[in-house]
Order: sequence, then C-alpha cells, then structure tokens
Amino acid sequence: QVYLVESGGGSVQAGGSLRLSCKAPRDITSVFNPATLAWYRQAPGKQRELVASISGTSRTTYVDSVKGRFTISRDNSRKTVYLQMNNLQSDDTAVYYCYSDAQNGRWGQGTQVTVSS
Repeated sequence: QVYLVESGGGSVQAGGSLRLSCKAPRDITSVFNPATLAWYRQAPGKQRELVASISGTSRTTYVDSVKGRFTISRDNSRKTVYLQMNNLQSDDTAVYYCYSDAQNGRWGQGTQVTVSS
C-alpha cells in the first residue's frame, strides 16, 4: 500500500530551484496529520540524511547545509508537505524521500534531484 507519494524532482543547473511535494493518498489520512513529516535525502555512496522536518504544530528543523536555502511547509487540507529548494548546489544531488513518523514510520518511494554545475 502506498502511503506517501513524492513529486517535483528533476534536473537543474546550480543556482536553480525546485519544489518537491509529498502527498498522502486520499484514503489514508493518519500518516499525515498530526504526524511529524520530514524530507530525507540519499546521495550515491552516502547514508540517508535528514534534510528538514515539520511537526504537527509546524515547528521546523533543517540540516545546517540547507539553512537559508530550503523551506519545508505543510498544507494539512491537501495532506501535502513541500520542500522549496533554492540556490541548489551539486552537493544537493540525491534521491529525496518523504517520511511520516505515524504508524511506526512510513516512507515515500523517492524522487531524484540532480544539480549540474
């Protein structure tokens, strides 16, 4: 069963922007609200790392490397969490995964982001 569906990945040049979206299917609401939602990423040969998170009360956290460039937000009415990524750099190249801490943890399938210099 699919709990979270990401979209919005792609290829951009350094300095460009992308917005990732992660949506819970219409018939599955418990993974979204009031769960804490997060974006992780995994680059080739590296461990998966937490990029940003947003709690049920919209408290946010960011890894230092993306502070000031990425913004996480959520729209509970649309059951969607977003990651706005600006000033992308080659080090941001990775597969980005959406995560919900509900139901003992649920992951999306991932979306590829490739930044060329």
